[in-house]
Amino acid sequence: MKSIIQKLNLLMVLSSALMANGVCIVDAEFGSYLRLMSSTVNVQVENQVAVITATQVFKNTLSIATEFKYAFPLAEAESAIALRWYMNQQWQEAAIGTSPQDTTIPGGGGEPNEYLETYLGETPLYFGLTELLEPDSVVIIELTYVNLLPYEFGNVSFHYPNDYSLIQNSYLDMQQIEFTINSERDITQLLLLSHLADVTTNNGNIAYVKWTGYELVANQDYSIQFALSPDDLGLFGLSTYLDTSQVPDEGGRGFFVFVAEPDAGNSTDVIRKVFTLIVDRSGSMSGNKIVQARNASSFIVNNLNQGDKFNIVDFSSDVSSFQPAHVDFNPANAAQAQVYISGIHAFGSTNISEAFSVAIPQFAAANDSTANIIVFFTDGEATSGITDTPGILNHVQDIVNASETEIMVFPFGIGTGANEQLLSQLANQNEGIAYFLGNDELEASITQFYLLIRNPVLLNTELSFSLTGVSQAYPSPLPNLYVGQQMIVAGRYNNPGTVNVNLNGEAFGQPVSYSYPLELAGDPISSYQFLPKIWAKKKIENLLIQYYILGPGSPAADEIRAEIVTISLNYGVITPFTSFTDPTVGIEEIFSDQVDLPVSFKVLDNFPNPFNAGTTIRFETSQILHRDVTIMIYNSLGQLVKILTRSVSGPGMYEVFWDGTLQNGELAPSGVYVYLIDFGSAILGGKMIMVK
Repeated sequence: MKSIIQKLNLLMVLSSALMANGVCIVDAEFGSYLRLMSSTVNVQVENQVAVITATQVFKNTLSIATEFKYAFPLAEAESAIALRWYMNQQWQEAAIGTSPQDTTIPGGGGEPNEYLETYLGETPLYFGLTELLEPDSVVIIELTYVNLLPYEFGNVSFHYPNDYSLIQNSYLDMQQIEFTINSERDITQLLLLSHLADVTTNNGNIAYVKWTGYELVANQDYSIQFALSPDDLGLFGLSTYLDTSQVPDEGGRGFFVFVAEPDAGNSTDVIRKVFTLIVDRSGSMSGNKIVQARNASSFIVNNLNQGDKFNIVDFSSDVSSFQPAHVDFNPANAAQAQVYISGIHAFGSTNISEAFSVAIPQFAAANDSTANIIVFFTDGEATSGITDTPGILNHVQDIVNASETEIMVFPFGIGTGANEQLLSQLANQNEGIAYFLGNDELEASITQFYLLIRNPVLLNTELSFSLTGVSQAYPSPLPNLYVGQQMIVAGRYNNPGTVNVNLNGEAFGQPVSYSYPLELAGDPISSYQFLPKIWAKKKIENLLIQYYILGPGSPAADEIRAEIVTISLNYGVITPFTSFTDPTVGIEEIFSDQVDLPVSFKVLDNFPNPFNAGTTIRFETSQILHRDVTIMIYNSLGQLVKILTRSVSGPGMYEVFWDGTLQNGELAPSGVYVYLIDFGSAILGGKMIMVK
């Protein structure tokens, strides 16, 4: 059955998009789920700022009415912003409540079977529906969330784990992915790598790819890749200026997001580095993980540059160091280091805090003209020394401050057991980036990572604006910026107009500055309605860093938690302290005249109605729309029986004829049918009757 899609815009920044189809759990212990009938993924990229809506249709194939709980494998970097469902002829929308989500699941005392646990991952979203679903009835669930996609060296990748085989091996009536890009930078290539695309278009600034499959098992992930022109570097911004009634606080009516990638020129200089590898050799690293950690360490040591200094710290219950201090990179020291690396073997517990106690003071002899870097390989939680996340973060910050040296920390979390919260916060508070890899990905990832950090564009980056009234720009502090990476900044403003954005910092020990004009809109921009949510997500991320540094439970942390909850409620962004709750207001039937529909689209009903030999479905758009509109026809049981398409090329009235046949070509029986028209950014519908 065709999913109902509400197309929004999609945010693209530096982290992986690990998304998948949701699961409606009836009994987790025995693997009893509602059957997934269809799944649709719709993505629109707007200057690399993005929002994703995932929609699935489920059917109760049991002989009795049943309750169930919806679970979605949301990655930690993703933030849910809306959830709604269609059930018993009515749309309902979840509210956001002030309690963390209820993670208990139906059946067997709430313990999931191993397949479900593997599929949902570390940070799933849960939502319990209060209504029973009758036998042979369907429920449509639509989840909207924001996410940061990976970008490096002009290449952007999108990954959606559409492989549902751990949950269900039977076929889906329909699977679909649509991916649209609107970019000021020229799009040089767009590829759907995982499937044979039905449609691919690219005019340089707008590109589109689509794939649809019918009656196929969902056993293959979606993978999309596109490239942006390396000649179009600079700053690209989006902004909207809301009415006062639409702004829930006093921070300013304007919201902006910009993506900056300065052109560092053709310099072949390489920054001098003071480099420490911290390698986890605890027992959980045994096998292929410790082999990859040794190989990755060998690669880095072999590829240091003349003028670099380095050391290696390895740890389990105890901590060892290749040398008591950093040594010059030269053939003799590199050869000795390779021998040392070959002797690293996995055993014992995980003493993360003591590893940093040894590694960080060694940087006291360094200075700010070098890039002072720690690369940290680990696969698990701390089990000795300081074991709680806030405690480790505070400990690391204290010894960094004592060293009086700027140090960048790049953690690599290996496998599913890595403490993502700890590693993310270590990176955030020490100007680095956290990477989370599978058990077999470390060695391959190090090559690209090392090429990245050896060529900085800006270190110790600072941001300023030429006009007053621009405020609350996040992230804060800004990360360092390297060749091939982007900086994503979200902020607020009061005064529309052109503002100069100044990025200042250092590279190779010298001051560097970049300045770009940014046009701040003076009116609401309907296509950028997601910007307030992006800003809220960025601010919440910044506050969470402060919260965990202060330590949960302290008065100061409680104040920050209260602020996070307020932002969550005001802007509709789920956080660790809030969750989707039962709806307070039901939305009218999708085909009711009373539904609050977007004014850009209008359904003009079908004619004739009732009909027997065929009917014409009519609709109107006032929007400058150039795409195929999909019309989905369902019978009274909620089963998809026909899919039609109509090409739309600008404002006007359009018609599509249904000859009364099913998807297999047979004549449809008499009865009531519902049609849904997917415009991409809205879904409208109507009801019709076939009489023979």
